[in-house]
This record gives sequence, C-alpha cells and structure tokens, in this order.
Amino acid sequence: MRRRFMVAYDIADAKRLRQVHKVMNGYGDRIQFSVFLCDLTSSEAVQLKWDVGELLNDLEDQVLIVDLGRTDRSGHDRFQFLGRPPKLPSGGAVIV
Repeated sequence: MRRRFMVAYDIADAKRLRQVHKVMNGYGDRIQFSVFLCDLTSSEAVQLKWDVGELLNDLEDQVLIVDLGRTDRSGHDRFQFLGRPPKLPSGGAVIV
C-alpha cells in the first residue's frame, strides 16, 4: 500500500542542494522549489531516507518528511492552496 509523503528540505550548500533535488525528482513531484509530494511504499520510503541522508551535512542541512496518509483518498481534500494549485501526483515513485 502506498502512502503520500510531503518532503521539504533546506540544504546549505549549492552542490548538495542540486544532488538532493536530483534524487527527489526520482521519488515524487515537485510542488514548490524545495517541496515534493511522493507516493511511496514503505520500502521506497526507507530508500528515499537513505538516498537523501547520504547527501546531507547533518550540521548544516535539514529535511522534513511528513506522512500524509494513504493515497487511496483524494489528495485535494487534505490540501488548501492559495493561488494556482499544483497537480497532485497520481502514481508512485519513479526511481532512476
């Protein structure tokens, strides 16, 4: 069963920022500059944490992962957007 996660990150170094962004593109859909929505199985969620964690400087960087629940519910009832809403993901991760 897939669950939807919101991942937001603040990376201090430009090189690490590009690396984290590249990894995150393989797991979900970017909804804002450093915010992704990812529909993941439990094993994919563990792999995401490993892949991103390997790139971080624990003293300078921060990643927030929020479990938003099962993906079988409509995502639009859990989000409120001001302005133009992004298209929410409809599938799973595409890990490259």
